[in-house]
Amino acid sequence: MTDVLRRGRASLAFSFFAQGATFALLVTRIPAIQDRYGVSDALLPAFLAAVPILAGVGSVTTEQLVKRIRPSRLLRWSQPVVLLALLGVGSGDRLVELAVALGAFGLAVGALDASMNMLGVSLQRTYGRSIMLGFHATYSLGGIVGASLAWVGAHWHLSLFVSYLPVVLVLLPAAFVGSRWYVDGDAASGLEADADADAGKGQGESGALVFRLLLPLCLVMTFAYIGDSTVSNWSAKYLQDVLGSSEQLATVPYNVYMVMTLVGRAVGDFGVRRFGAVAVVRLGAVVAALGFAVVAVAPGAWVGMLGFTLLGLGLCVLVPQTFAAAGRLFPGASDAAIARLNIFNYVGFLIGSPLVGALGDAWNYRGAMLVPMVLVLATLGYARSFAPEPDRYGDGHERPRTADVGRGSNGL
Repeated sequence: MTDVLRRGRASLAFSFFAQGATFALLVTRIPAIQDRYGVSDALLPAFLAAVPILAGVGSVTTEQLVKRIRPSRLLRWSQPVVLLALLGVGSGDRLVELAVALGAFGLAVGALDASMNMLGVSLQRTYGRSIMLGFHATYSLGGIVGASLAWVGAHWHLSLFVSYLPVVLVLLPAAFVGSRWYVDGDAASGLEADADADAGKGQGESGALVFRLLLPLCLVMTFAYIGDSTVSNWSAKYLQDVLGSSEQLATVPYNVYMVMTLVGRAVGDFGVRRFGAVAVVRLGAVVAALGFAVVAVAPGAWVGMLGFTLLGLGLCVLVPQTFAAAGRLFPGASDAAIARLNIFNYVGFLIGSPLVGALGDAWNYRGAMLVPMVLVLATLGYARSFAPEPDRYGDGHERPRTADVGRGSNGL
């Protein structure tokens, strides 16, 4: 069984890595996509907004599908669709072809994000210790690799198709082969009967109670992605236009941010095991808020870079721990809880960039950076939602309950 879990963990980590690389290849080549298809500046926001909106639809659909289909099966087929959609973005030449490719990408990525995190939470519960941050660390690593490959493509003036094809040819068969070892929670424990017996608990967790319990995590997810989208969309412009950096230096903050998310997530699971999820979330929120404050008052580009470094270290722990907390809150319906929570990933992404841009134009960009700072600080008020259930063993460590391992998505 240990070998089964190890293979399942490794194959899921590769899925996170592949998704990080794929998403980075898409978003970092947006100017090239705009040029290829002749998308006007006025029309570009509509295309960009369509992806997270459709991803939200895909996540909602996944919540219903996992009542009948294992998350591992959904992940196995959604990841190839995402990769092929990326290739479709690079191979068309008409707006309608771009719309179809981005539409397929958005719908599939919603199912992919939800099912990946479902499997991650169920594996963490089976392991009995924090491993979610490690999965998201491989996502950050994939993002760094994807962004680096995108830079190579742009530097050598490669077409989108030529840039994307080798990546898809490598990742597609590897992801499909690796999917053979995905492990659902009930498959890992062999306790399907327990899952069926406890499904009624999930049925009772409905209506106002579900909304009240899940709402703090939804808000934290939204705040975290408002912060993340602020960095991804505005860091280069802020460094160049507000802090007076060169165009070349302005490309560095996002790379620094991604490297620090990798570092923070790589060591974050050890922090959760040692100090608990509540302490790690509180520390992450404080460090992220400090990062936004440094960016807002920075006298020059290098101090601003320090702020974006702190942002990477702080924000990186919030999203993985939010998914893990949802799994703990609804052990009888964790898949459905994660699918619903995943929607607020895209809500934050949709709100963050326009919010900071509007405030920057109406007021100034230094002041605009204080808004995500306040929102991230608000996470402190919801930190208790990340607490594990009371220890049953008297030694201060959280352990999985056999009745919880492998419970499905019925009834949330």
